[in-house]
Amino acid sequence: MTAPAARRNQSSSLRRALTVLEYIRDHAGTGRGMSLTRIADELGLNKSTVLRLATPLMEADLLVRDRETGWFRLGHGTLRLGQAYLSSLDLRTVAAEPLRLLQHAVGETCHLVVYEPPDVVYIDKVENETNVRMASRVGSRVPAYRTAVGKAILAWLGEDAFRVVVAAGMPPVTQHTVTDAERLRIELDRVRRQGYAIDDRENEPEVRCVAAPVFDHTDAAVGALSVSGLTTRMTPARVREVGPMVVRTGLEISHVLGSSRVRDVGH
Repeated sequence: MTAPAARRNQSSSLRRALTVLEYIRDHAGTGRGMSLTRIADELGLNKSTVLRLATPLMEADLLVRDRETGWFRLGHGTLRLGQAYLSSLDLRTVAAEPLRLLQHAVGETCHLVVYEPPDVVYIDKVENETNVRMASRVGSRVPAYRTAVGKAILAWLGEDAFRVVVAAGMPPVTQHTVTDAERLRIELDRVRRQGYAIDDRENEPEVRCVAAPVFDHTDAAVGALSVSGLTTRMTPARVREVGPMVVRTGLEISHVLGSSRVRDVGH
């Protein structure tokens, strides 16, 4: 066999081996694994071919085969790979390009925050140099209850997180600030149904923001991103247009972070 042909054969075998691994990953269910017969039938392969493809995967601990049943399931090597991947992720780095593309699409200031109860902390900001600049700055801290990003995160946290925010106080900073705990609770319910949160002049008198959550690999809401603009540009109609765009960007970032909860948002 010539060298190019050998390389093509190896590449084909690798692709088919990865197909076996992915199939077991997606269909192994509760951990019992999958039988050789089912894998072969579902993938249209001979049993001997599946065994040949599975051998190097087992040697790398990516698959294991039960000694009694002969069924295959994921091995601890996949966990090591996953942990190595997750440890290499940084929210700001992962979100940088999606945030830039979102800003380019909407032409307004975009923010990225993380949650540090009872506040949100701005960790990135992308703005249009021709627009009026927002008062926010990277590193600044704002109470979660009066920001779209804060509400986008709180909507997906539990009752304990809600109580912490309320207990910290909800003083008004504009005439539109939500200061009533029950009203905030109702708004968080709407956020879960709609997928995005709105700050309608609650933190700055002439600014509207729309935000969506970012989930990590544990499916926890660890951050949020937002689009902010003056009310003259961010009209209610414009908010309805921008909202789904922010949600999609949040889902994109969450997917890279390993979240499996992304389909829950806005449904």
